[in-house]
Amino acid sequence: MSNKENNSKRVADNNRAEEHVKEPKVNRDGKIDTTVNEDALEASPNTRNLSGWMRYTFMTIAVVGALYHLYILNLNPIDPWIFRSTHLLFGTVLALLLYKGWKTDSNKITILDWIFIFAAIFVGYYIYANLNQLVFRFGVAPTTMDVIVATLGLLLVLEITRRTSGWILPILAFIFSAYVFLGPWLPGFLNHNGYSFERFVTYIYGLDGVFGVTTDVSSKYIILFIIFGAFLQMSGVGQYFMNVAFRVAGGMRGGPAKVAVFSSGLMGMINGTSAGNVVATGSLTIPLMKKTGYNPRFAAATEATASAGGQLLPPIMGAGAFLMAEITGMPYSEIILAATIPALLYFISIYFMIDFKAIKEGLKGLKREQLPDLKYILKKLYLFIPILLLIGLLVSGFSVIYAGTIGIIACFVISLFSKETRMSFKNILEALELGMKNALQLIAIVACAGFIVGVIALTGVGQRFSSMLLSIADNNMFLALLFAMALSIILGMGMPTTAAYAVAASVVAPGLVGMGMEPILAHMFVFYYAVISAITPPVALAAFAAAGITGTNPMKTSVTAFQIGLAAFIVPFMFFYSPELLLLSDSAVAIGLAVVTALVGIYLLAASVQGWFFGRKAPIYVRAILLIGALFFMVSGLASDFAGITVIIIAMVIQKFLKKSDPPQNVTQQEVSSM
Repeated sequence: MSNKENNSKRVADNNRAEEHVKEPKVNRDGKIDTTVNEDALEASPNTRNLSGWMRYTFMTIAVVGALYHLYILNLNPIDPWIFRSTHLLFGTVLALLLYKGWKTDSNKITILDWIFIFAAIFVGYYIYANLNQLVFRFGVAPTTMDVIVATLGLLLVLEITRRTSGWILPILAFIFSAYVFLGPWLPGFLNHNGYSFERFVTYIYGLDGVFGVTTDVSSKYIILFIIFGAFLQMSGVGQYFMNVAFRVAGGMRGGPAKVAVFSSGLMGMINGTSAGNVVATGSLTIPLMKKTGYNPRFAAATEATASAGGQLLPPIMGAGAFLMAEITGMPYSEIILAATIPALLYFISIYFMIDFKAIKEGLKGLKREQLPDLKYILKKLYLFIPILLLIGLLVSGFSVIYAGTIGIIACFVISLFSKETRMSFKNILEALELGMKNALQLIAIVACAGFIVGVIALTGVGQRFSSMLLSIADNNMFLALLFAMALSIILGMGMPTTAAYAVAASVVAPGLVGMGMEPILAHMFVFYYAVISAITPPVALAAFAAAGITGTNPMKTSVTAFQIGLAAFIVPFMFFYSPELLLLSDSAVAIGLAVVTALVGIYLLAASVQGWFFGRKAPIYVRAILLIGALFFMVSGLASDFAGITVIIIAMVIQKFLKKSDPPQNVTQQEVSSM
């Protein structure tokens, strides 16, 4: 096929994708409608549209479940195993009611669903009634009924995970389960003696597996902050985030893409899932990006990359911070402080990428009269109080549970100051229901992640991987880090962030700590790659979700998202070689210098990827020089900094004497970019 035919095909594909994207809404006063599509997840083809008495039954169970969690967490602590099992019971029953089973075209709750529901209630009751004995029997000397109950419990966990998140995580759990029994026949470091079925199921469905650290974090922190997020939505704070993002960035060149960066970061840290954040905010930002000139694939990739990055943003980090605190034993406040600079580097790198794209293609922002009114923004500044109060309490040393609960109360109090968003008793019930509904996927995936973590603990395969990393590190530390990066991404492909991190933290992080890395550094390293697995081909959930909105090719969209988020693949190496970026230094000067050189590095990286530097297009050899300069600045040390400065000067001189490029044109007037 000739180049001309190829270009025509690309333009035709792009036009079809543009037709797939809905036009952004405009209010009567001519302003862009910034209402977030927060009901998009509820419209998933895999969820039921409950009505009649089942709708009220679901709402009642959800509200009771939310109040139960708030009551136990704040007023009446109970045995951890009982609390975690009831937490999973609420999640299982609600997931079986809301999510369709095998007949994805039916809204009817089947007989099989009811059998599963009663089985879940029986399993929960059995743990409650026999707790004192199970503590000593499970995983050691189980009875026949123990084995039956544990098997039923594991099957229910796999089923609700399949319904809420698809097949990938359950299949991975099956693979790990097979490893338990195939160990005696496997070679090398994978070999182990094997285990009986009775010990396997009761160990995994105990406090070292499903009800271990992952469900502990889910029952105490994740559920609390998802309820907090629901109250933010109902009180108008979530919508205010979008309005602020539009006012700050909407008028800039390529404004809607920068809005996506701001809004997806703010919403994503609370949302808990990259793909969910894409669906919620992308339905607004992607059409606007397309309208201002970005081609649909780049628009979808930008939204996916920004939404994934929301999981890196303190203070909530999509629930990852709570899990990291629980696994490492470090104070939560230390983790969110350490995560701040790397998260900002990630978002600044995306900003540079889309800014260069906007300059190169002459993309404008939204008109000022289309943006939210500045007086309205300033008048509603008090809506930031719940978030500021939350951060203040966490940094001041108050418990996460206390801070989250006060945040929920603050949302309600703040809503009373405006007639538009004042929460009635009905709104409170709806917020509690929404919180439980939004938590169902995470409850399922962390329980399934606990399944996998339990297998890792039972077989000792995590220690074997650690030994392998140590042996690699003896020869080459950089090679060991590359191996750890690849393993973290592979383990995270197709899985939501929380589950991906839980598995990687069990397999990869101990090996990095054994190599001499600080625990916070090791866990932040694997956490980053667990997050960006959502934009890494070939299985990139966030990119695939964004491609679904635009109608573009999912694989090509994931490749573009990978390019936009390229800095994220380097940032973890940056804070390994410059631990000052994680505030692991007492010198403010050293931290400041590390931040400045890192910013220069990601700027050069963006210039290299987008092919724009010093006011004009950069040829391939200049882009290669810029990439080398970026790598120099990303490594700590005066020698590398001076080398980087030299490279910048060389690139600037070359660009200075190049033939001046033609002025940029809007993307709709030129051949569609391969980006």
